[in-house]
Amino acid sequence: MNISNINSIISSAQASPTNKISTGDTENSGGNFGSMVKDAVESIDSTQKSADQEIAKAVTGESPDLHRTIIALQTADLKFQLGLQVRNKLIGAYEEIMRMQV
Repeated sequence: MNISNINSIISSAQASPTNKISTGDTENSGGNFGSMVKDAVESIDSTQKSADQEIAKAVTGESPDLHRTIIALQTADLKFQLGLQVRNKLIGAYEEIMRMQV
């Protein structure tokens, strides 16, 4: 599993402790959030595609390493499940905000 993206986020957050999470600048924060979601979806998609390639290799006999195929499948499944849970949490938070009375 590739966690270099997480490590780079952690290192950049540690390198600049003066950055605030909510600065009130909606253009910059919205763009960052949108690009982060886009990157996450692309990562899930690429993992799914690589798992499909591993399955194709295993079926055609090109790859005798069944462990690699199973690991690729489990990695893709875990990434998809994580993305699904994050989506569910975001929808729940949105619904909770919509229920708030002003």
